[in-house]
Amino acid sequence: MDYLSGRYDQLTPAGRQRLAHYRYQVFVERLGWDLSTPADFEFDQFDHSGTHYIVAEEDDGNIKGCARLLPTTQPYLLSEVFTALLDDVPAPSRDDIWELSRFTSLDLDTQTGRDEQMMSDENTVGLFMATLDYARTCGVSQLVSVSPLAVGRLLRRGGIDFKWLAPPRAVDNRILGACCITVQ
Repeated sequence: MDYLSGRYDQLTPAGRQRLAHYRYQVFVERLGWDLSTPADFEFDQFDHSGTHYIVAEEDDGNIKGCARLLPTTQPYLLSEVFTALLDDVPAPSRDDIWELSRFTSLDLDTQTGRDEQMMSDENTVGLFMATLDYARTCGVSQLVSVSPLAVGRLLRRGGIDFKWLAPPRAVDNRILGACCITVQ
């Protein structure tokens, strides 16, 4: 598996199109997220020149996973959309804290199931480690993320240092929480 990483403007237009199509297939078609997107294209207001990506690709160019990273010194998903998950805790805003979002290692050719099952194989571990490595090279000390409760259990099992910023709660029939992951 190859892991490509870089900023939005470092992806070719064709690369951005392929990534947006993969995300549409995962998040809209497979997981049923209610996102306001054009058909076959899932990018939102947080996909722009300040956004960083890690993309897992096979040798043939088939995407097998992705992650999106945003510095918290600019608008990001947790600070703009999921503020209720923070309770009274202010959204992080520091140069060394970035948000991890749109993380998936769903192999569209072989897997079916729910998002909790996406982090159960070696592709997920590889993508997560590549994400941590990239974040580290960017001077990131912590990642914040809106995550299902099951992700917290997987992080804990994997020995990853994380904490919930506030108690997880039900959002759209799912238990979600704002978590903070230490980049080591």
